[in-house]
Amino acid sequence: MEQQDKQEILDTLNQYAEQFNSMVQKILTRQADSNDAAKMFDPQHLQQLLTTKLADKVEVDTSKLVENQMEFMRQQTELWQQASRAMFGEKAEAVVSESRGDKRFSHTDWNENPVFNYLKQAYLINSKMLQGMMDSMTFADPKSAEQVKFYTRQYINSVAPTNYLFSNPDVCEEILKSKGQSMLKGIENFMRDLEQSPLEAFKITQTDMSAFELGENLATTEGKVVYQNDLMQLIHYTPKKAKTYAPPVLFVPPFINKYYILDLDEKKSAVKGLLENGFSVFMISWVNPDKSLADHDFVSYMEHGPLAALDVVCEITKQPKVNMTGFCVGGTLSAVTAAYLRARGDERIQSLTLLTTLTDFSEPGEIGNYLTEESLNAMEQNADIKGVYDGRILGLSFSLLRENNLFWSYFINNYLKGEDPAAFDILFWNSDATNITAACFKQYVRTMYWENKLREPGGMVIDGVPIDLANIDVPVYFLATIADHIVLWQAAYKGTQLVGGDTRFVLAGSGHLAGVINPPAKGKYPHWINEDLPEDAAAWFDGATQHEGSWWPDWYNWLQSHNDKQVTSPKPGKHKSYPIIEDAPGSYVKRRLG
Repeated sequence: MEQQDKQEILDTLNQYAEQFNSMVQKILTRQADSNDAAKMFDPQHLQQLLTTKLADKVEVDTSKLVENQMEFMRQQTELWQQASRAMFGEKAEAVVSESRGDKRFSHTDWNENPVFNYLKQAYLINSKMLQGMMDSMTFADPKSAEQVKFYTRQYINSVAPTNYLFSNPDVCEEILKSKGQSMLKGIENFMRDLEQSPLEAFKITQTDMSAFELGENLATTEGKVVYQNDLMQLIHYTPKKAKTYAPPVLFVPPFINKYYILDLDEKKSAVKGLLENGFSVFMISWVNPDKSLADHDFVSYMEHGPLAALDVVCEITKQPKVNMTGFCVGGTLSAVTAAYLRARGDERIQSLTLLTTLTDFSEPGEIGNYLTEESLNAMEQNADIKGVYDGRILGLSFSLLRENNLFWSYFINNYLKGEDPAAFDILFWNSDATNITAACFKQYVRTMYWENKLREPGGMVIDGVPIDLANIDVPVYFLATIADHIVLWQAAYKGTQLVGGDTRFVLAGSGHLAGVINPPAKGKYPHWINEDLPEDAAAWFDGATQHEGSWWPDWYNWLQSHNDKQVTSPKPGKHKSYPIIEDAPGSYVKRRLG
């Protein structure tokens, strides 16, 4: 390297140091100005949580612990020996290797450069030692064990050498190639994201947010907004067939996200798929609420959402029954709605489809690791102060369930390497955060996740009506995904034992989003079907048959099997009581945070 280049990089490092110090000062000032004590990701809070769990009736398997320590010492000694050989130019053997699929150490220097190779192996050995320590402990409370392991994993992945400026060969290479400009660009990227983040969490940019516009290259299926209230707009999509099946499909998407995951583009649109197969389709588009809507609770979401939409859809289509379809939290809301209506003798729901939905929250997956009495109180206090629970906090929560893929990889690329993320429609949707009203957040998390009241007959009472899922005597289609880390498929399966109607359970490949949005044209992931519904999920899977391709055709056939009568397609805006308000995707979905 030329002397001039070295000086250029040194000057840039000095500039980086000045900007870094300024950035740290800004963050500290910002935190000091905050009166909000409910910081879900406060490191001190996590430390207190771990300390509490470790002191809570823990039994240590001393033989396993000693064995773990002896192995740690053996590997450290061998690593020193192999590192010494490498430094003298001799061939060195790896003491430990990263697990298959770990993409963090893909640069050749992690294996070929003695310094980076030592850093990698030392990190892996220490990680294995920490995990071994956790494995040697038995907790009286299984949930405590899960939480300690979860936060230990978070810590281990946070201190990886890949996450630091001068211990990552990819980053060092970029610094040399750009003569240090990559570091300055990384600071700019960090400051941009900091400005768009709430005080309680950090919103990391995962995609090029300027690459997409709703109604232009996302959420483009033709339709009209024909009804709206404070909490939602109702979209009636333009039919693609002259005749459609008589019962329309009403989508109830999750109110913690925006609806257009179901209408990404022409190739991945679940809405378009239904329209092309002769269904009439309506979609609830939830508002992105502010504090003026703070008092709307979960029940209010039901009243202003699926109940209000059901009235409108039946009037517009002149049909007595509707196929209600809920996704994730929208599925939970749909199940409560169906149980409520059946308890009152209302028969307007012909069938109920629940996509990746929990009705029994006894196995909440890794999301449950965030919940303790202390953290729940903190989150509720946060919601009360703001009038909403900030959707960007939820976004970080979900990203940290897959921290290396959805957080640290972007941290490295955006801030250490100074790169801008590529355009990706699903990550754009994922980053388009949605608030939850304070009352709804508190009622939903307490009633469902914390107290698990929905599975209990009468555990919830709405307007004097006890909610019992066994009252749902209409056909129910459950769809879960095998790699879902948000709604475990085994937990979703428990719902089949709670409802009273003719029930079908289908398991799709992949995860929470890709498994659901799997159109037949590509058919990337298989699905499993078992006509029987034994009590145990494992027994169901043992008897299931794998089918290649998308699960969508199976769902279409299931919907048709309950009523294949066809009628003249209802056109949006033709009903005198529900004229066109605006074109789809509507204005509610365009309200963004940050």
